[in-house]
Amino acid sequence: MAERPAGVLLVNLGSPDAPTPQAVRRFLREFLSDRRVVDRSPLLWQPLLRGVILPRRAPRSAELYRRVWTPDGSPLLVHGRRLAAALQAALGGSAVVVLAMRYGEPSLRAGLERLAAERVGRLLVLPLFPQHAEATVGSVRAAVASLRRRAGPELPPPEFAAPRCDDALYIAAVAARVRESLRAGPVDHHAFSFHGLPQCQVDRGDPYRGQCEATARALAAELGLPPERWTLVYQSRFGPEPWLQPYADVAVPALAPRAPRVLVTCPGFAADCLETLDEIGTLLAERFRAAGGTELRLTPCLNDHPAWVAALLALVREHLSGSVA
Repeated sequence: MAERPAGVLLVNLGSPDAPTPQAVRRFLREFLSDRRVVDRSPLLWQPLLRGVILPRRAPRSAELYRRVWTPDGSPLLVHGRRLAAALQAALGGSAVVVLAMRYGEPSLRAGLERLAAERVGRLLVLPLFPQHAEATVGSVRAAVASLRRRAGPELPPPEFAAPRCDDALYIAAVAARVRESLRAGPVDHHAFSFHGLPQCQVDRGDPYRGQCEATARALAAELGLPPERWTLVYQSRFGPEPWLQPYADVAVPALAPRAPRVLVTCPGFAADCLETLDEIGTLLAERFRAAGGTELRLTPCLNDHPAWVAALLALVREHLSGSVA
């Protein structure tokens, strides 16, 4: 009997189905109801979320999504599909690669059902987050474990792997993107921007900040940048509580007087999305120019870059060649 193929479930965060207030509201309700994302009592949080936050935020966010939407849908989903197809081509018949989103569609449930129908012999879940946070990797692990228990014996126990924050192939892939961006001309400074996290989560022991710092140091070393040529920042904060600092929308414009040309790279984002294309590429660029800067350039994310596909291929092969975790 032929050996059954392995199942590889690529998981990213997710996005709305459409750039409409209704779709954005559904997506944000699911996302912001995850206790690993917003750790507040549901009795207090849910009325505030549903009665105040979603009615106000969904229309504004929908307008932002419309600015980055493509004819094929959300950039995050478009790039995710291309990445899954490229990894499938590289693995051939030895594995079945399926893309899923932690929130929204294609759902984790649908991804697991597809792999169960394929009768895979092993199940490797690969969250596309090189820096571990309970709000991302931890949430994926918990959701997959819960769904797997309901799936029955036809689905193997999940094994988990994620790109390591300082893995040489991952760092080389990000550096390749940076070097490609530099073909447009030199810059005075590099900003490495990571998605923010509430400070209280890090204070409770979440390793995220240390891993972001490890990635930034490794990337700077790969690019040959001395300490005075690069800055680590955190973006995408919301709400009144303190988040990890320095904040991108404060620290990057402050660079303008001494570094009028800045290249922003987002190593923690596996695919371009609203947070990179609009928050950095449009809104932060406007703030930077208003502060006296000449040019803020955005490095494209890894997306389906061949070096990123090679890094994930090595990770999958390394894991599947070993014993079950």
